[in-house]
Amino acid sequence: MRKRHVLAAAAVAALAALSTTPAQAAEYSSALKIAGVQYDAPGTDSNSCAKGNTKQEYVTIKNYSKTATVDLKGYVVRDATGNRFTFTRRHLLQPGDLIKLRGGRGTDSDAGNVVYRNNCNFIWNNDKDTINLLKPSGAKADVHAYTKKGNDKDGNGYVTFHG
Repeated sequence: MRKRHVLAAAAVAALAALSTTPAQAAEYSSALKIAGVQYDAPGTDSNSCAKGNTKQEYVTIKNYSKTATVDLKGYVVRDATGNRFTFTRRHLLQPGDLIKLRGGRGTDSDAGNVVYRNNCNFIWNNDKDTINLLKPSGAKADVHAYTKKGNDKDGNGYVTFHG
């Protein structure tokens, strides 16, 4: 009888610990993670395709697996207001590899680990935003919120996640 009470108490304590974990701290079951974001492109913001600086705004996605290659096709990057980019073509990330998803127009390159959104509008807010990385199934792969005051201590417009 005593064992049941001890086991029940342990189960209740475990559930209580899970319910107090902040959403930001949740680890999702994905090898792909958001490694960082250049949310405030250097210079004066201009979304002109010809002379703007949207190419300087990017999110870095890294394959943290030690063994698995991951195909980005079907993955979605989305901000808090629903602006989104879907990887529509195959792009293989080897273990430890990363890719920069840049604004503006350009030529995607597996060798250069870069994909362009082919959209000259900025996606990330300069004061705060939330970055969602979604699997092709729609499940969350990774989520990070940032604020300029809270996360960008050196004020360079770049925030690092996952070390």
